[in-house]
Amino acid sequence: NLIFSLADIALIGLAVMGQNLIMNMNDHGFVVCAYNRTVSKVHDFLQNEAKGSKVVGAESLEDMVSKLKKPRRIILLVKAGQAVDDFIDKLVPLLQAGDIVIDGGNSEYRDTTRRCKSLKEKGLLFVGSGVSGGEEGARYGPSLMPGGHKEAWPHIKDIFQSIAAKVGTGEPCCDWVGDEGAGHFVKMVHNGIEYGDMQLICEAYHLMKDVLGMDHDEMAQAFDSWNKTELDSFLIEITANILKYKDADGTHLLPKIRDSAGQKGTGKWTAISALEYGTPVTLIGEAVFARCLSSLKEERVQASRSLSGPQGVKFNGNKAAFLEDIRKALYASKIISYAQGFMLLRQAAKEFGWTLNYGAIALMWRGGCIIRSVFLGKIKEAFDRDADLQNLLLDNFFSNAVQDCQESWRRTVCAGVQHGIPMPCFTTALSFYDGYRHDMLPANLLQAQRDYFGAHTYELLSNPGHYIHTNWTGHGGNVSSSSYNA
Repeated sequence: NLIFSLADIALIGLAVMGQNLIMNMNDHGFVVCAYNRTVSKVHDFLQNEAKGSKVVGAESLEDMVSKLKKPRRIILLVKAGQAVDDFIDKLVPLLQAGDIVIDGGNSEYRDTTRRCKSLKEKGLLFVGSGVSGGEEGARYGPSLMPGGHKEAWPHIKDIFQSIAAKVGTGEPCCDWVGDEGAGHFVKMVHNGIEYGDMQLICEAYHLMKDVLGMDHDEMAQAFDSWNKTELDSFLIEITANILKYKDADGTHLLPKIRDSAGQKGTGKWTAISALEYGTPVTLIGEAVFARCLSSLKEERVQASRSLSGPQGVKFNGNKAAFLEDIRKALYASKIISYAQGFMLLRQAAKEFGWTLNYGAIALMWRGGCIIRSVFLGKIKEAFDRDADLQNLLLDNFFSNAVQDCQESWRRTVCAGVQHGIPMPCFTTALSFYDGYRHDMLPANLLQAQRDYFGAHTYELLSNPGHYIHTNWTGHGGNVSSSSYNA
């Protein structure tokens, strides 16, 4: 005798994100079946966080599957990698054609593509969904980026869009992204952009602290006021709060924190993809390397004793004006980073034959997630104006914004360089901008060098597509190496 009503969806993995997503689905009227490999966690959860809710527990995978409505919908929120494959292998024999497995972890997009293929052969539907927003987002409205088997979308759309963050007039920060690993690819790029945004804010903080000599309260106030401008975003808001925060002894906590940054690898994956698909996503790459450099703490302490920087440079300009220059440099650099991120999405779509809706992606990131900001609304508007926009910098709103920030941006970089402040992301953003706007770059010399030492050939401006080799020295041969693009 079935006394329980059948559950709408199951979730495996009761860590913080899993528990919060379950409670979020419960709030929206869905009956969720909770399961964890360590079954005692299920009991703890039902007796504590889920007490008084409609959540049901499962003692085993078989038990869980028996409690689900058809088609069965199962979310995995377990550690990326082997753990996901292990659960899938155990689930497959228990499921029937048309059942849906959803991976909500931070999986690598290639794994998602592989799982889509292998489950399709077994008649099962697979969805790889990016989930962003941390524990708070999971509980009250995350940003969700589902991709994989499109046939699964009608069966999960209602649940996903109900629990997602809402923006504007109630649009959910969740839409179907595309085939195969597209959802996880978009989530990876989100995390790369997050690395970039965080590093840019850190560079602004470094300039405020060491060029302008501002104290923590002044800096907190600056970020608070910046949060009322184009920079209005979650990361600027939490930066102001971090700068204000006092330790138990009444002094600021931030300067006591060891300046060595960790990373879980998603920013690194973005940089690797950029190299792989030949897209100059330079800012995210520098943000990853900045974390690597920060982690060489002992080595830097040693180097600081023997390597000197500029001596006796004092800032004697107008402090308020320079602070505004820093804000504009941050805004311009952020525009470049997002332009680069969307270039990578476009390249991946070409590479894998995905149809990505860039405006929808910007909307999915507009709320709920870590990079949520007013700025993403502007990106969505740019793609609404032109769905085939080649590059964000070619949209009038963004080209005008960069134009407006340009002098400030250059002044900031110059002052930082003269004071010996490292600004990997501010400077690489400016270099990219200057490279992108040049119709002529010195790569003609580069191709000549390649042809000189390796007979790699070159094209003439007057005849592109036609490859020529020159015998530069008079004693080289006339045979060219096969032309290839690297």
